[in-house]
Amino acid sequence: MKHFPIFLSVSDKRIVVVGGGDAAVAKLRLLLKTEARIFVYAETPAAEIAGWADAGRLTLLRREIAAGDVVGAALLYAAQEDALLDAHVAWLGREAGVLVNIVDNLDDSAFITPAIVDRDPVTVAIGTEGAAPVLARAIKADLEERLSPRLGLLARIGKGFRPLAERLPAGRKRREFWADYYFNAGPRAAEELGEEALPEALSDLLAKHRAAGQGVGHVDLVGAGPGDPELLTLKARKALDRADVVIHDRLAAPEILELARREALIIDAGKTGFGPSTPQEDINALMIEHARNGAHVVRLKAGDPGVFGRLDEELDALTEAGISWRIVPGITAASAAVAQIGQSLTKRGRNGAVRLLTGHDIKGFAEQDWRSLAREGEVAAIYMGKRSARFLQGRLMMHGADPLTQITVVENASRADSRVIATTLSDLPADIDGVDGPAVILLGLAPRAALQAANELVQSRELAL
Repeated sequence: MKHFPIFLSVSDKRIVVVGGGDAAVAKLRLLLKTEARIFVYAETPAAEIAGWADAGRLTLLRREIAAGDVVGAALLYAAQEDALLDAHVAWLGREAGVLVNIVDNLDDSAFITPAIVDRDPVTVAIGTEGAAPVLARAIKADLEERLSPRLGLLARIGKGFRPLAERLPAGRKRREFWADYYFNAGPRAAEELGEEALPEALSDLLAKHRAAGQGVGHVDLVGAGPGDPELLTLKARKALDRADVVIHDRLAAPEILELARREALIIDAGKTGFGPSTPQEDINALMIEHARNGAHVVRLKAGDPGVFGRLDEELDALTEAGISWRIVPGITAASAAVAQIGQSLTKRGRNGAVRLLTGHDIKGFAEQDWRSLAREGEVAAIYMGKRSARFLQGRLMMHGADPLTQITVVENASRADSRVIATTLSDLPADIDGVDGPAVILLGLAPRAALQAANELVQSRELAL
């Protein structure tokens, strides 16, 4: 992020614009929405600028700007649409310690003016670092259509009511009250009864929410997917947006955690195979404790909560404690891994079933139906199998598996730092050495590109013979 977005207080501050053409007019249309004192320096200003000056909305000085004119200004816009003239104005500003924007010159500007959706006092600023102005305008147009013209009115009335709303407990109860006002009771009262009815509607709504009491919270058991934020489901995204508390496992990607509400309590309850782990009983207790205190809890699990996520144990604990719950499925790592290598988990004529296996369980390395897995054409996705790679190799070969059985290891599936290792059963332990991130071992599958290259090589050799 090259430009840090802030909202600058300009009430009764001086903003200077140098220029009288189209560029200056465009900037002034935005600046005149503020409570700043606007000064424009232009020898031949556009009629629109002169009109604003005649109406007392800005001060127009029909001359060149001088060094003393910029001292003490909050912002300075160089908008003469002439590179040399604007560079001189920018120099004056920098010498006076004033933030300068040179219109259409991103590199030499100290700040940029974003596209703005105005629902005063609600303001949405959209910036693209100058990379995609067309995209910024498209986003602005979309938001203009979606945000009610009454939103500013609701916000102004609601602002004065905030001290009374603080009688509600902080957190979920207060958020529910404000959500009810902004998206339900408020718009309805404004439309049916007018602005004058809003304070009374707020008072009635507050009384209703106070009478409802704190109540017991709720737990969403949410699949975070394999790590790519774009693979997060809409339902999971909404749950994170509402959560008071997020209890996540070790594999939850930082990019996913960033989507949680800023005010949410984030608790790391990670588990490491053969290493330090948060006991399951402690995780259960955390969910129950926060839910009983009225919180909306998200138990965030990498992949899908129903695949090697100890989901049943958590559901049993919540049910016994009388806490309501909901499961939000996620994309499991096996699905992301095969998508990344251009394969499918099942294929007509190859395998009509697929197995999702764990490399270890609470007793150590996990035993499986090795005789079935060793058959030609079998496909399995093995989770948590890095440390058990030699054990897996030994068991499979002991039960007749071909040492040349194709295996693909996908580390950090779907993420930017993902790595694909194409190998065979005989080379698996050596090739997986050095894999540090979470990995899925795909037994019986090779990357599509590698498979095609191998088939083409075989065909060329046959033709040569």
